[in-house]
Amino acid sequence: MATARPAESVSNAQHWEWQYLDLMRRIWEQGDERVDRTGVGTRSLFGAQMRFDLSGGEMPLLTTKRVFWKSATRELLWFLTGDTNIRELCAQGVEIWTDWPLDRYRRETGDTISREDFSKRVVSDAHFAAQWGDLGPVYGKQWVDWPVYEEAEHGLFRRGQGINQVQQVVDSLKVNPGSRRHIIEGWNVAEVDAMALPPCHKTYQFHVANGRLSGLLYQRSCDLGLGFAFNIWSLALLTRMLAQQTGYEPGEVVWMGADVHLYLNHKVLVEEQLSREPSGGAKLEIVREPSSMFDYRIEDFVVSGYEPQAHIPAPVAV
Repeated sequence: MATARPAESVSNAQHWEWQYLDLMRRIWEQGDERVDRTGVGTRSLFGAQMRFDLSGGEMPLLTTKRVFWKSATRELLWFLTGDTNIRELCAQGVEIWTDWPLDRYRRETGDTISREDFSKRVVSDAHFAAQWGDLGPVYGKQWVDWPVYEEAEHGLFRRGQGINQVQQVVDSLKVNPGSRRHIIEGWNVAEVDAMALPPCHKTYQFHVANGRLSGLLYQRSCDLGLGFAFNIWSLALLTRMLAQQTGYEPGEVVWMGADVHLYLNHKVLVEEQLSREPSGGAKLEIVREPSSMFDYRIEDFVVSGYEPQAHIPAPVAV
């Protein structure tokens, strides 16, 4: 069983990451043990919140283990393209989404190809990537090309260009900052069944007060051991990018999780991470202001002051 917070941590008691560690401990010790979609099993709590102030360039990167923030950033930039095929991610060495199409390929073909070889083939073979690398209309597709249907003589048909929710938010933040409709939604009920994985970080909302832009994420399902580190980083980064594009100072980010869980096969990760104390923190500088939300490059983001403890590996439940 996890131990209580060490007494010597009192001097660092205000570090934002204690919110995360305290929630992890509570789930591991008190969570409802349940059978989940993956068959691995979880311990779960329903309803949690964390807050993080973005002032002074501060960013919510976990320090009790290494977080590969560049991979998370590449994923966010990929979402903003509207792409749904893993080929571009794999070409950049980002394997966040590879397990889902790999699992489908193995099931449907019987081929026991390794993850590494599957990824290489996706990159090298465009036809193979088109057949096996697509994830369906996941996050980015909904963010920048939410489908619109119009009535015609013989029924409904899809209009060529869908709704770009991200651009709508940029425009509304500029002209109507007091609106309560600065929302980016990923949960398209009509297309959920066509997605490799329905959106976990599903609803983003933004708020302007005193010249500062804050962002909130409602997450229906959160793998606290692995996924959260990327989710909170992406929320903060998206908020920082929107603030730059709309002329506001960064405010705070608020993360809200519904089913927040730890997988039973993450015991080593949980107990190791709970034995560590957070310290220090990362700052982000965006070194260039692109012409739009869709023109950022990985080189635009520079992180300083990040000195995490060692990475803790753990399996992904597909």
